[in-house]
Amino acid sequence: MRPTRLRRICLSGALALAAGVTAFAQPASAADAPAPMTMTVDRQSATPGSTVTITLTFTNDQTTNTQFVYQSVQPTWNTSQDPGLKYAFTSCTGETVQCDASGQTGTLRYNVPVIPGATRTAKLTYTIAPDSACGPSRRIEFYSYLYYEYQGGQGKKDGIYQTGTDIACPTPPAAAKDQAAKSHQAHR
Repeated sequence: MRPTRLRRICLSGALALAAGVTAFAQPASAADAPAPMTMTVDRQSATPGSTVTITLTFTNDQTTNTQFVYQSVQPTWNTSQDPGLKYAFTSCTGETVQCDASGQTGTLRYNVPVIPGATRTAKLTYTIAPDSACGPSRRIEFYSYLYYEYQGGQGKKDGIYQTGTDIACPTPPAAAKDQAAKSHQAHR
């Protein structure tokens, strides 16, 4: 093999290796960046007649300001197909310019701009009707669609997030006393 040809092959190999290493080297901040949305409930289990608060926290995960953030909250398909579940939103508050919640849905737009790494939070509270169905496999779940724009409107991102609460039946006072008595007898 001629020395010139060998040098070209070695040079091409070295360049390919350098390009490969550069392509696979991801910045640590991308992997460590917070999720743009967290959606949590204050109760994992609730009873008819009680209230549940959903907390939505948007985090700007971009390197430029976010100048538009829209979010909607709706019941999941499973929740909407259970006619026995009865509930309604009663309030919507937070760091928003629009926060509307009525019936079983809500929409909001956060205060902007949101600088990189900063957050905005909103809380939606709903009341479970006293005559709502309850028991095993009964769950009120919501999904949220989030859409936001950054880089002067040139960059756009969206996603779906979900949370929910089990609806347990309240223990009747007489049944609770009977259960406590049985437990006391068993420990004697």
